[in-house]
Amino acid sequence: MVKLDRREWKKLYFKKLEKYMNEYSKCLVVGVDHVQSKQMQDTRHMLRGRCELLMGKNTMMRKCIREMAVERPELEAILPFIVGNIGFVFTEMDLVECRDILLQNKVQAQAKAGIIAPVDVVIPAGPTGMDAGKTSFFQALNLPTKIARGAIEILSAVTVCKAGEKVGLSEARLLNMLNISPFFYGLTMQAIMDAGSIFPPEVLDITMDDIRAKFASIAAQRVGALSLAIGYPNSASIGHMIMNGFKNILAVAVETEITFKEAEKVKAFIADPSAFACAAPAASSGGDGGDKPAEAAKAPEPESDSDAEGEEMSLFD
Repeated sequence: MVKLDRREWKKLYFKKLEKYMNEYSKCLVVGVDHVQSKQMQDTRHMLRGRCELLMGKNTMMRKCIREMAVERPELEAILPFIVGNIGFVFTEMDLVECRDILLQNKVQAQAKAGIIAPVDVVIPAGPTGMDAGKTSFFQALNLPTKIARGAIEILSAVTVCKAGEKVGLSEARLLNMLNISPFFYGLTMQAIMDAGSIFPPEVLDITMDDIRAKFASIAAQRVGALSLAIGYPNSASIGHMIMNGFKNILAVAVETEITFKEAEKVKAFIADPSAFACAAPAASSGGDGGDKPAEAAKAPEPESDSDAEGEEMSLFD
């Protein structure tokens, strides 16, 4: 096979990217940090015939997309996601199914010094099988250990690396000596473009239950408000309509001689509010000494009880 020069190779790459952008309506931006070539080969094999996985330099991707954006301005929205080690997956299949295929091909890897830990790394308690001569590694990491039968034993589980932090040289060497491979690497979802719209991959996790809950909390409220405004009864507004009707009947009963069980208590309260003073103790304790009728109506109490009541009322200040 004749090797093409750089200019010709760029032209072919631009044509391929432009073809896929025009041929497929769905595009997934995937991160490929720490992904091995064997993983990429297996992923291509799993997606063969249903998806196209295209890698390349970020500068070439940006230049090609900017040229295409002259005729398709919606493509500019994908430019901010072309950062780091990324690639494009073009497809017409269901996005959830495609996402699951991309994410399932993960490989366990050892910890290397200088990389960012994707998860917390915990060394469990128990015997390590290492002789006492390697105690210095544990001491450098402040790990609680003891010597049991000539071998080092960790007394309690310790987190040596935290997610988002760099793995140090001592931590990496110790984990490798303990045969602990804590990380799993594979393709990661960065963004999704579907019919020109960009959205985060978390959207694919939305289920019908989430949609129903959102509809019940927001849409049902708006339907109920609209139904109340136009006087149209339905399951969202009937409860409010009944309550509003009861309030109107209660208002009429208060202004007339009409009475019923629920109205009797309201009328009694209007006739003698002081009789219901016990129902609002916080209001009676907030006076400044000028409410003489309330003081006269208050029965004399022992000094100790009065002090206790004053302390209780202070909780509501």
